[in-house]
Amino acid sequence: MLRSSPVHGCGCYTLDPVRAGARIAEYDGPRLSKDQADERYADRDVTYLFGVGDRNAVIDGFGTAMFINHCCEPNCQTEEENERIFVVALRNIAAGEELTYEYHLYDSDEDDQPCYCGANACRGTMFSDAEVRRRKKLGLPMTLKKPQKKSNEKPQAKSKQA
Repeated sequence: MLRSSPVHGCGCYTLDPVRAGARIAEYDGPRLSKDQADERYADRDVTYLFGVGDRNAVIDGFGTAMFINHCCEPNCQTEEENERIFVVALRNIAAGEELTYEYHLYDSDEDDQPCYCGANACRGTMFSDAEVRRRKKLGLPMTLKKPQKKSNEKPQAKSKQA
């Protein structure tokens, strides 16, 4: 079920309990080269691109899985099988719980990709650990700080480029 999320915009929620290890959804959509995707979305702030294979190809997200939000303490993870991406439960998930996974963003043109998950272990970014290290090594601009949310403040929009 899709509905408003405290993490970001619209989130994906379970209607029934989900057991650990269950495949929940496939991240599906047209396949594009990274160059095609960069050209297509050059002027857009929000995308639903998911790197696949050797990372020179992306899935232009379409369907329920594109609404699964990032969280630093996720209840799901993504698994790649034959260049297909599946969302799989990391633990038992209760009915009505929002589904989340770590985006592990990389290769972004943005200086930051702030996280608004609110988890106790929030890293303050949706960038992967490898991307954070790469950016530091190359001296690329990057903002890594935990955003301060006020209880009545809505999270800002984010760009998803896993």
